[in-house]
Amino acid sequence: MTLLVAGGGIGGLTAALSLHAEGIRDVRVLEAVPEIRPLGVGLNILPNAVKELDGLGLLSRLAEVSVATGDLSYYNRHGQLIWREPRGRAAGHRWPQLSIHRGRLQAVLAEAVRERLGPDAVVTDTRVVDVVPTDGGVRVMARHPVAGTVSTVDAAGLIGADGIHSAVRAVLGPGEGPPPWNGLVVWRGTAWAPPFLDGRSMVIAGDDRRRAVVYPMSAADERGLTLMNWAVAKAAEPDAEFEAADWNRSVPPESFVGHFEDLAFDWLDVPALIRSATEAYVYPMVDRDPLPRWSHGAVTLIGDAAHAMYPMGSNGATQAIVDARVLAGHLARAGVTEAFAAYEAERLPVLTRLQHSTRRRGPEVVIDLAHERAPGGFSDVREVFPGTELEDISAGFARLGGFDPNAVNTTMPPGAATGVRAHR
Repeated sequence: MTLLVAGGGIGGLTAALSLHAEGIRDVRVLEAVPEIRPLGVGLNILPNAVKELDGLGLLSRLAEVSVATGDLSYYNRHGQLIWREPRGRAAGHRWPQLSIHRGRLQAVLAEAVRERLGPDAVVTDTRVVDVVPTDGGVRVMARHPVAGTVSTVDAAGLIGADGIHSAVRAVLGPGEGPPPWNGLVVWRGTAWAPPFLDGRSMVIAGDDRRRAVVYPMSAADERGLTLMNWAVAKAAEPDAEFEAADWNRSVPPESFVGHFEDLAFDWLDVPALIRSATEAYVYPMVDRDPLPRWSHGAVTLIGDAAHAMYPMGSNGATQAIVDARVLAGHLARAGVTEAFAAYEAERLPVLTRLQHSTRRRGPEVVIDLAHERAPGGFSDVREVFPGTELEDISAGFARLGGFDPNAVNTTMPPGAATGVRAHR
């Protein structure tokens, strides 16, 4: 049985490894770019996804190139703490939360795919352009931009893991159009800087108009500096236009840092971090509308191709990884169409609720509420958030995303090695 995966990103590579782990060895990953290179900036992998990567035997490799996040803190624009919560093992999970450069994560996954499935398992310069059903599954048509050729290949099934601009999704639902934009612009980048707070902290700060997210992705080097991921967002100017969610449009820091000058605190200077950036990118904050179905016969979708969300709550890569593992598990127990349908039944309702939650700001809503209720700041946050409101918001999102400790710790995936520690 040959299975094709469209897209060599986090979800697609995890799908290939997961299928191999389930004994499905004839898998090919079709990647549009001519060469997989370590692009992008930072991301967080929540414990429910780290658990799955541990089951694939990758935790020790990932621990070498990541930071085990110790806590997540929300601050208002005055630098006053709204809410702090432990993360990963500090929160009682058996697995850590990992902060990692996307390129490093992709490199670990790609290396593992080539080791386990062979050097030809990832086929680059291959962009899926059409899919048609056949008696035995699907026929996939692909364009090879560099080679200037086209080809077709038959397979038992196709997994669309080709991101927010998914060609597979477009074939299944033509006429959907570009991803809807919420009017916010995001700038992201990386910078070498001294550690802040306890050195493993993730911070989200701002108000109802501007937001900054900062966290370390590496251990300190010989200079005492760590590689920081930062992201800042604000409402777009009235005449701003974006045609696509372009994660790789480079911009100079001086073109936007002025919007965030007052997010400079004693313990973290956001504008200084931006000015020292080694790379900076801009893109519109977009997502995809929830779909009523992901699976059509022998074709299904995972990750951003299925349920692209706003970058709130660290669920992009996390949920793509979980999708891949769940799908592979169903394929080990049933035929392709039955497995795709069972995967959809298990995952689609959960992810639809999560998509709607991120459109309401997810757990970051505490920053909006703090500004709405106390725009000038506060002396006691409990006067702004009575009772257990903050705890309830945090716990509710953890349950929705499937990363509360009770849900994560109840099972141990085969091959897991939970004693491995990421960088502190």
